[in-house]
Amino acid sequence: MDYQESLVWLEELNAFGIRLGLSRIERLAELLGHPERRYRTIHVTGTNGKGSVSAMLAAVLRQAGLRTGLYISPHLVSYTERCQINGAEISEADFARCLTAVRRAAEQMVAEGDECPTQFEALTALAFLWFAEAGAEYAVIEVGLGGLLDSTNIITPALSVITNVSLEHADRCGGTLEGVARHKAGIIKPGVPVVTGATAMPLDVIRRTAAAKNASLHVLGEDFRAAFHGFNGDRQMVAFDAPAAGIGDFRYELRLLGPFQVANSALAVMAAALLEKSEPRLTMAAVQAALVVTGWPGRFEDMSLPGQAIRVDGAHNPAGAAALAAAIDACYPGAGRVFLLGILRDKDVDAILKNLLRPGDQIVATQPDSPRALTAAELAARLTDYGATAEADPRRALEQALTLARGGKLLAAAGSLYLIGPLRQLLLAKRKSEVM
Repeated sequence: MDYQESLVWLEELNAFGIRLGLSRIERLAELLGHPERRYRTIHVTGTNGKGSVSAMLAAVLRQAGLRTGLYISPHLVSYTERCQINGAEISEADFARCLTAVRRAAEQMVAEGDECPTQFEALTALAFLWFAEAGAEYAVIEVGLGGLLDSTNIITPALSVITNVSLEHADRCGGTLEGVARHKAGIIKPGVPVVTGATAMPLDVIRRTAAAKNASLHVLGEDFRAAFHGFNGDRQMVAFDAPAAGIGDFRYELRLLGPFQVANSALAVMAAALLEKSEPRLTMAAVQAALVVTGWPGRFEDMSLPGQAIRVDGAHNPAGAAALAAAIDACYPGAGRVFLLGILRDKDVDAILKNLLRPGDQIVATQPDSPRALTAAELAARLTDYGATAEADPRRALEQALTLARGGKLLAAAGSLYLIGPLRQLLLAKRKSEVM
């Protein structure tokens, strides 16, 4: 297959939807020669922050001189974003070549009477295969959904990270917060250290699971801490300490902004400190050098135009919305705010809006590029107290929001990565046209 043919096949696999379970991916990996066993891995799950933590860890490993893969989901624009080595995306040619091998294995499975793999399982197998063929020494693997039955969970990592746990995907993860916590804790493997930012009942579930599997547990706020110590230009200054690990007042600068990124970075630093024990090339100096430059597209990302402050964030659940609100308050205190929002109908829309908005905000409601999206009119109808306007076309909605934001207001776009991806492209094009 060439790249376009690969995309057609992936779209065909969408017909199978989301089917949690490990039997198909285990057989797929077996037919491919178990590529996931040819390098060390770090497994990352959580409700929010797992993408940022994954990016930080991959950057730290890369800075240490280790050839490092990164597998993430979803993508903003292209499937090739999901698989990276040393910060470079997989080429379309390699994507097509590896997916062709995955397709052959999938067709063999069907011929043997097995179920056809899902789209996410095929993409996960592709990533595992490419990392092996490209000579990765480490790969940071972000969970797609939950953890316990996610297709990434066939790996035995060197380290597991669970960022935090709130009610998300409950329909597929047990129906309750405890059920979600059990799915997140499902990535814990016997004897493999775990780093977590979870609290309250989810932490209890994680603690019990780790104890049952004899996995050492390192908890943010108990075993290690990080505190914001001001801004240095456009960087956060952070102080980290982990007394049991022999680390006290370790200082670093963080490019990613917002209070939630201080916590995310603490998880990455603690993970690096644990990995350092078995990986001599990984040093705390590499951690400092990596975090000062690590960015993450679509996560409180600065997409400002000349004379206009703009932030885009893929906040798509109540916890993410609360984190975005806190980041705006910290970085833009007292500023007027215009929101460009697009949200999927299967999300807790009312809780997202409650956590994100405050009196005086102006809102343009639009529509993400997804069949699951709320229409712009449906979203605006929930925002009558704000006098929200509805514009289904994101391009025209962006122009309306920019007009409202004139005069020193912040424009923030949020609600779904299916909206943020196309908006980033529009804003990048605007930047280019205004510079020329």
